[in-house]
Amino acid sequence: MADILTVSELRVVRGRTEILRGIDWRVRRGEHWVILGPNGCGKTSLLRSLTGYLSPTSGEIALLGRKYGEADWRELRLEIGIVTSALQAAIPPAEPALETVVSGRYAQLDLWAHPTRSETAEGRRLLKFVGASHLARREWAHLSQGERQRILIARSLMARPKLLILDEPCAGLDPVAREEFLWFVEGVARRRTGPSLVLVTHHAEEIMPAFTHALLMRGGIVHASGPKLRVVTTGKLSGAFGAPVRVRRHRGRYLATAGHSRKPSAGL
Repeated sequence: MADILTVSELRVVRGRTEILRGIDWRVRRGEHWVILGPNGCGKTSLLRSLTGYLSPTSGEIALLGRKYGEADWRELRLEIGIVTSALQAAIPPAEPALETVVSGRYAQLDLWAHPTRSETAEGRRLLKFVGASHLARREWAHLSQGERQRILIARSLMARPKLLILDEPCAGLDPVAREEFLWFVEGVARRRTGPSLVLVTHHAEEIMPAFTHALLMRGGIVHASGPKLRVVTTGKLSGAFGAPVRVRRHRGRYLATAGHSRKPSAGL
C-alpha cells in the first residue's frame, strides 16, 4: 500500500523545551489510526506539525510523497482535512451550515468567494451524507455541538482530502450524542473512496471497529505504534498514562478502566 503520510525522526524544540523527540510514523492507504495519550504528551504539537503550523527543528514530514520544506505546504494542507474545536470560534455565528461546508473547498473561514453551482450541489450532497440536509440554512450559532461536528466533517470532505484528522471530536457531547457520532465516524471510515482517518482522543471507548492502528504517545515520544490489537492493551496503555489502566474488548469496542495507586483514606 502507498504511504499517505510519513514522519521520520521528527523533533520539535522551542526554547529549552523539547516538545517532540524522534517521532517515526507512517500512515498507508486504507489504514485508520487513533492517537492516544495523556494531556501534555505531544498530540497537539504533532497535529500542528502535520498541518504546517509548527515547524520541525529536525526530521522530515512527507504527505503523498512530497516533503515539508520542498513543496508548498499551503497546497499540501488542502490534502489534510481537520475537525477541531479550534475552528469553531472562527466561524461566523450567522453563517448558514451550507456556506460553512462549501468554505472547505477554498480552505477559508467566513466564506467570501461566490461558490459555483456545482460547489453548492457538492455541499448539499455532503450535508446529506453526514445526515444534516435539514440544517443547510441553519446558522452556526443555532447548531448543537454534535451538529457542528458533522458540519465540520462535511466541510473537510469538500476538499476531498486524503487524510482526515478528528481532534477530540467527542468533547462536549453527551453520552447518547457521542455514541451516535462515533457510529457516524464508523460509516465514514468504511467508505471505500473516503480518506484515511486519524482520531485523536483520551478515551479507548471511542475507538470504533473500523480503526486499524494506534499510536500511543507519552512525554513527546512514541510509546507504542502499530495494529490496534497489539497496541491498545492493558500493559501499553498503563505505560503511556503512567498509571494502572485495565483494557477489555467486547464486540470490537474497548473499555478502559483506570486503577488507583493507593486506597482512599478512611472516612472519604
